[in-house]
Amino acid sequence: MARYRDAVCRLCRREGAKLFLKGDRCYKPSCPIEKRGTQPPGQHGNSMRRGKALVGYGQQLREKQKVKRIYFILEGQFRNYFEKAARQKGITGENLLFLLERRLDNAVYRAGFSTSRRQARQLVNHGHIEVNGRKVDIPSFQVKAGDVVSVKDASRKNPHIEGAWQTAAGRGRPSWIAPADGADMSARVASLPTRADVDRSINEQLIVELYSK
Repeated sequence: MARYRDAVCRLCRREGAKLFLKGDRCYKPSCPIEKRGTQPPGQHGNSMRRGKALVGYGQQLREKQKVKRIYFILEGQFRNYFEKAARQKGITGENLLFLLERRLDNAVYRAGFSTSRRQARQLVNHGHIEVNGRKVDIPSFQVKAGDVVSVKDASRKNPHIEGAWQTAAGRGRPSWIAPADGADMSARVASLPTRADVDRSINEQLIVELYSK
């Protein structure tokens, strides 16, 4: 399967905003956005910022790229999510965001078992995560209301998971993820996500306009 292998901090600088791809480093002064500002990477970064503000297609493309990079998925998979969202009832843009939020790797990140979605994907791929007591190693698995997402017993001493769990409260949890009753390193999908649970800086309508051309 194709994977992005380059420096992820370049993605944040290209989008001009923190995408929280580096875990705890994103909250520290060592974050490149803090040190270098929102200038895009590369030798032409300054000239790119001196031009006119993006409009039309350019604005739509940047919004799509931003959301794709926030959830750390590739183009083909993102397009498949959009087509599935368009077939569902309701508002296509919101349906797209809800499908992305319900990915298992995102639920692991949102629950506090990892410090980034990229790290969450590794935990899922390596078999550290269970859903309703059964191992699930597919990052794109769609969680549903009532599911219990937990760390496998043998993995609870993993230093990366322990460190993320101890600092989870500082990163915050969305309202659709709740601690599981009487269980450590477990979280329950209390409800399906709503638009209020998703990054408010995202303008999903621009993505709908882009794919509707």
